[in-house]
Amino acid sequence: MQRSTLQKCAFFHTFDWNSFGLQREGMTTESPLIEQEEEQDVQTTIQEPVKVILFNDEVHTFEEVIGQIIKATGCDRAKAETLTWEVHNSGKAMVFTGSITRCMEVSHVLEEIELMTQIEV
Repeated sequence: MQRSTLQKCAFFHTFDWNSFGLQREGMTTESPLIEQEEEQDVQTTIQEPVKVILFNDEVHTFEEVIGQIIKATGCDRAKAETLTWEVHNSGKAMVFTGSITRCMEVSHVLEEIELMTQIEV
């Protein structure tokens, strides 16, 4: 599934009247450069589902990680234990997939206790 969003971006164009062989009334041939702002729509595509990756560390206990995964994702204890073991054994694990907004929320909750996460799009 893909979701597209439109964002406004400002682009600046610089004009030098003399480079076009033009001279404005009351201006010398060394006229200052004039900047004009132009807005354009830029389309950004985010590929969904987005993933939250949790990295292993040597600071947190299994119980702390299990509890925080449950709090962040709403999964049951068995799933949280499986994910914690995967993080421990592999160095990292995908602990959640979903929308970018929900993944940011999950990542934020995991990071409340200073767990290391990454969001992959």
